Amino acid sequence: MKKLINDPADVVKEALQGVAEAHGDRLRVLTDPYVVVRADAPVQGKVGLLSGGGSGHEPMHGGFVGPGMLDAACPGEVFTSPTPDQMLAGTKAIDGGAGVLHIVKNYTGDILNFEMAADLAREEGIEVEAVVIDDDVAVQDSLYTAGRRGVGATVLAEKICGAAAEQGQSLAEVADLCRKVNANARSMGMALTSCTVPAAGKPTFELGAQEMEIGIGIHGEPGRERRAVAPAREVVELLATPIVDDLPFSSGDRVLAFVNGMGGTPLIELYIVYNDLYRFLGDRGIEISRNLIGPYITSLEMQGCSITLLKLDDELTAFWDAPVNTPGLRWGA
Repeated sequence: MKKLINDPADVVKEALQGVAEAHGDRLRVLTDPYVVVRADAPVQGKVGLLSGGGSGHEPMHGGFVGPGMLDAACPGEVFTSPTPDQMLAGTKAIDGGAGVLHIVKNYTGDILNFEMAADLAREEGIEVEAVVIDDDVAVQDSLYTAGRRGVGATVLAEKICGAAAEQGQSLAEVADLCRKVNANARSMGMALTSCTVPAAGKPTFELGAQEMEIGIGIHGEPGRERRAVAPAREVVELLATPIVDDLPFSSGDRVLAFVNGMGGTPLIELYIVYNDLYRFLGDRGIEISRNLIGPYITSLEMQGCSITLLKLDDELTAFWDAPVNTPGLRWGA
């Protein structure tokens, strides 16, 4: 195992120390338990947004804490759900009196722990709503989930709902908006290589030199099929066809196209994927009116990509365009 680490047991702790030192203008890191919190939290009168999950997917979630996006994020150990104590501490740290929205990816551990934390927070008088993101069309059930996995749409929901909260919308309004994003987004990913969890010291799964996995999960869960490596345009067709068919997306739709790198994929390849996706959607009369390209929800050093499409209307577009100022996403601010 070759990694730029010191001790596998200290990876998350030391990474969070680095985050705090690098981005102290926008966030702070609580250490008992670990929570990444917006520097000026709690913002009085504003709905607080909390998300979280296992580490190893950076910049998600801690890199999305800041004005216009999340108020706090709970980092678990690598590929391990954070604890209810973390989620409760985060909820309390960002409660400005207008309630807190939990944005939860559909993984069994995340859901159970967020539910427990929400119950505890309500007992302390904090109004909490939770929305589960389940946008992955690859498989119905996986090693980590009952139902579809939550993947790329999580980033889009955090940005769009963060803008709505920043503009003063109520908890009910922000939660409904989050459900709208989830209902109109679909994703699917693929892998060219596995990844190595530091504590494990070996690849999560094995892929042959000429193999790729279609429909992979962000923790290395198996996908729909394993097949021979193919050109980018064929990979795009394998990913985008089930995405478009599932909602379904149709001619005349405007979409946000999110081409995400899994951690080990160079940007030059992601732009090739985007180019092929642009042509794929154009042939179907689907217009890309907004895009996001880069490694935003990763799986350590895995080589591969995912595609997320979000059907846009004027409301979602305006919230997407609103200013955001986080370590991982920044514009207009």
